[in-house]
Amino acid sequence: MNAKVTPIIAGDTSGSEATRLKQCVREELDNYFATLDGEQPCDLHKLVMCEVEEALIRYLMEYCQENQSRVAAYLGLNRGTLRKRLMDYSISAS
Repeated sequence: MNAKVTPIIAGDTSGSEATRLKQCVREELDNYFATLDGEQPCDLHKLVMCEVEEALIRYLMEYCQENQSRVAAYLGLNRGTLRKRLMDYSISAS
């Protein structure tokens, strides 16, 4: 079955998973700023949060075999909020 997921506490940088995730984000931001070619970014927080949230929800939907209750629990959201996010990102749920 699925491997057990250990939550990472916000602000805890002692775990290697948190460090790798932060490094990945940093590398992608470096790439993003390189493509801007001197232009100033706009709404960067929204861009990053939406990209990450969509990827996270898509991953969890697959990981949890589309069990919305489990996905919502993993995300700390209620199912209604999850359903709205699924519609926002055009993620179909069976």
